[in-house]
Amino acid sequence: MKWSFVIQQKLKAALLLSGIMAIITLNTFISRKNIRSINQSFSSIYADRLMPAIDMVYLTESLFTKRIALQKQMILGRSPDEAFFVSQQRIHQGRIDSLLTAYEKTFLVDGETRGLQLFKQQLARYNGQERDLLTLYRKDKAQALDELVKGRSAQTFQALMGEVHELTAIQSAEGRALMMESKSESSVFNLVSMIQIVSAIVVGLLILGLIHQSKLINKDSQPFHLN
Repeated sequence: MKWSFVIQQKLKAALLLSGIMAIITLNTFISRKNIRSINQSFSSIYADRLMPAIDMVYLTESLFTKRIALQKQMILGRSPDEAFFVSQQRIHQGRIDSLLTAYEKTFLVDGETRGLQLFKQQLARYNGQERDLLTLYRKDKAQALDELVKGRSAQTFQALMGEVHELTAIQSAEGRALMMESKSESSVFNLVSMIQIVSAIVVGLLILGLIHQSKLINKDSQPFHLN
């Protein structure tokens, strides 16, 4: 009877240990998955949200600098064929093109893809209107200045800035979504860790209880010796 009870207690302890090992193994896989997901979220926040947002700032700066240089050249009555002006405009346009190329290489949601296409269409339209404006300036400066302030190029430039605003808003919304996703994954990770700790404590207490019961049985089963 004694050995039967001991074997029974050992089987219970083995089952409890197997259970905690299974829980720890499962929690380890879940934790690794959560950690990978959190790492991916933070990497995406940096590579696909933060850096493109910075690129949009530089893109806006280049667009305004290019526009202001054009206005200054025309208002001051300088020739649009001056070598320095032409070279500077090419530099600004090259920077705009490189920033757009970098932006296109990031992960884009559907709204960003559509917004970027609209932006590129508006940019192509504006560049064409800018060339037309310079051609008009060579023929009629007064009319060209009026067109510069009130004409299609000014309206298209405003629309261009509107597309930049829309893309920036999408960047902000997607960044917030990634942050919420990371917080959710962190909460799951904390919950899994807590379950693992509680399970280990409970099983440990049960095993201690089994050991204590086994000692009591051994004590009770010891033969009495009369003097």
